Amino acid sequence: MAEETVSSTVSTEDLEWIHALKKELAKVVVGQDELIERLIIGLLTDGHVLLEGVPGLAKTLTVKTLASCVNAQFSRIQFTPDLLPADVVGTVIYNPEKNRFIPQKGPVFANIVLADEINRAPAKVQSALLECMQEHQVTIGENTFQLEDPFLVMATENPIDQEGTYPLPEAQVDRFMFKVKLGYPSRQEERVILELQAKTKRSFDVNPVVDPQTILAARERIDEVYIDDRIKDYVLSIVNATRNPGDYGLDLDGLIEYGASPRASIYLILGARAHAYINGKNYVTPQNVKDVGPDILRHRIMLTYEAQAEEITEEDIIEKIFSNVPIP
Repeated sequence: MAEETVSSTVSTEDLEWIHALKKELAKVVVGQDELIERLIIGLLTDGHVLLEGVPGLAKTLTVKTLASCVNAQFSRIQFTPDLLPADVVGTVIYNPEKNRFIPQKGPVFANIVLADEINRAPAKVQSALLECMQEHQVTIGENTFQLEDPFLVMATENPIDQEGTYPLPEAQVDRFMFKVKLGYPSRQEERVILELQAKTKRSFDVNPVVDPQTILAARERIDEVYIDDRIKDYVLSIVNATRNPGDYGLDLDGLIEYGASPRASIYLILGARAHAYINGKNYVTPQNVKDVGPDILRHRIMLTYEAQAEEITEEDIIEKIFSNVPIP
């Protein structure tokens, strides 16, 4: 698609807080540019983010730093095997003075919720987040409470082959917009990390640079980013290729158990719009879809045992799909 279709760009004023946010995060987080970009897109699109990586890759530190840069309520929940659903959403407590049960709200009542090591708790605790992530509400006893916007769950998990982890239910995973896999830093990046953190007294002072009202206003700008019908058809083709790969000339028979859900189509459009926006464009190109695609699709494709036996990964499938589906 020719970029001349829409030539205007996002104003400098609209992007000012995003540049300031990246600058503050850079004071603490070294490298991880893609992770930071995904977290900002999550803020802009009301999309939850799941971070996977071995311990020590600054997953928790990054989310905590982001929360410190946003002038909003932050809550951290440390998931452990003995955690209960009531420890997440809250419960009802009997009040003898009033002779009735009173709802006691849990830590999920915040703007940014860090679900740390979410797969260290069993499925019944993980599922406590289902209602609030999808419907932005929490039911405690007979009462239903609306959560304030923005509401964002940023969860970290360890690779599922590590001891003491529980796989996340499919319904839970599908509610995350992104699943970002983190790797080790480069040698140069790790040298910078040493300079910042190899001290007995570490200081991570960052300043709040954005408030909820600014984020909500920016979300309205995202909806105004132009996306051509050909890009929408491209997104639908990508998602359909995960369900019916043979229709697109892909030799993936027996490798995909389940394809991506309709949430994948929705998030690909939203993610591409936000990606274009934070890069100064108010129109979407196929490259925007390609840039956000892997992190949106990898946790929505379920491989067969045959694929796992052949050591084929979700990333391999996604790469083949993007390589074979025609670009508009």
